[in-house]
Amino acid sequence: MNQPALAVTIGDPCGIGPEILAKAMASGEPQQKARMLFIGSADAMRRGIAVAGVDLGVKPVSSVAEVGNDPRVISILDSGVLDPAEIVIGEERAPCGAAVATWIGQAQALATRGEVAGLVMGPINSEAMAAAGALGALMNAEPGERLLTLFSGPLRITHIFDHIYLRDVCAGLTSDLVAHSIRLTEHTLRGWGVASPRIGVAGLNPHAHGPEEDAAITPGVAIARSEGIDVSGPISPDTVFRHCIDGRYDVVVAMCHDQGHIALKTWGFEGNCGGFIGMPYLFMTVGHGTAFDIAGKGIASHAMILSALNQCAQFAAGKGFLAH
Repeated sequence: MNQPALAVTIGDPCGIGPEILAKAMASGEPQQKARMLFIGSADAMRRGIAVAGVDLGVKPVSSVAEVGNDPRVISILDSGVLDPAEIVIGEERAPCGAAVATWIGQAQALATRGEVAGLVMGPINSEAMAAAGALGALMNAEPGERLLTLFSGPLRITHIFDHIYLRDVCAGLTSDLVAHSIRLTEHTLRGWGVASPRIGVAGLNPHAHGPEEDAAITPGVAIARSEGIDVSGPISPDTVFRHCIDGRYDVVVAMCHDQGHIALKTWGFEGNCGGFIGMPYLFMTVGHGTAFDIAGKGIASHAMILSALNQCAQFAAGKGFLAH
């Protein structure tokens, strides 16, 4: 079977990334959907496997072509940028933050060259990366350039605005931005194997009645609908997410971070995953951090990283959403 290839960065090696990835790979599910090239510290992955208590091996490789077919062996690209002595479980360390940035850059380069169909990023620690001056590995984008998207079973939500003040959401909403976000969502989902995406658009104000709806959201939806997109809205933000869960829509376009995140985390936090619509390659990750307080104890849940691996592989193969 011709499987897509994915790059998987192990996350901060002082956190739970290696151990939850070990648990996810021990399930055998991701390997059935894609060939996985891990990128990071081979030593950290061996430690993670030991903490997880699973039966897996680690094989250093230098390219995607060397990834083997044995589901019990993790193929890892370790460029030696991190001294294993720098890995101290549960601690924020600048050398590890710098290494994480390098590993993400390597995965992005592989994806940009088309050697992998996408990448899955293990949990990172922004403080460790900031201490290393390496937060530039995760560049910010202009509104509408790429949309953070969350997936939890039947509930999928894209966000026009992410981490900005609500007053700036109100000031920044335009009909063109709304139409562009709908258009980008529909186009991307089609490319990922969702044949005819049905899109619901959330209003911003109670019952979707307010100046933002009148000036931006309603006309933006009308523009997208005139282009043949199956889109409805603005819909009252206290009901549109339930409509998606019930199967009326395939995805909801939310206006801002908390509007979408509160809905998803209330509906189904365990096992959700995230990604970006609008990037030149698939990019998926988890909705949690490095959990330094429980790292190394073997108790961290691998549900989110397993979902991210499986959903990225499914999209890479053009097979749409995971069954739920």
